[in-house]
Amino acid sequence: MKDDTIICRCEDVTLREIREAIRQGYHTIEEIKRFCRSGMGPCQGRTCTPLIAQEIARITGKPVAEIGLPTFRPPTAPIKLGALAAGGDPSDQ
Repeated sequence: MKDDTIICRCEDVTLREIREAIRQGYHTIEEIKRFCRSGMGPCQGRTCTPLIAQEIARITGKPVAEIGLPTFRPPTAPIKLGALAAGGDPSDQ
């Protein structure tokens, strides 16, 4: 892939940025996420995380299974505390 390939579409992170993070010593998904915001968009890394793991593995020589993928969590929406206190369905509030 070319350096200008977009890896994280949500945060517009390129392969060049991922490679630079790895060159600087960031070798885990979480470290790279904090360095360049990859995986912090609406999809929460569902599309870019496997690509980043493959790039880490390629550069470091580690197997992808050793890189470790984060736990994906469902998106959440804030609700008002009063909705919880009143009971019932919070979406009605």
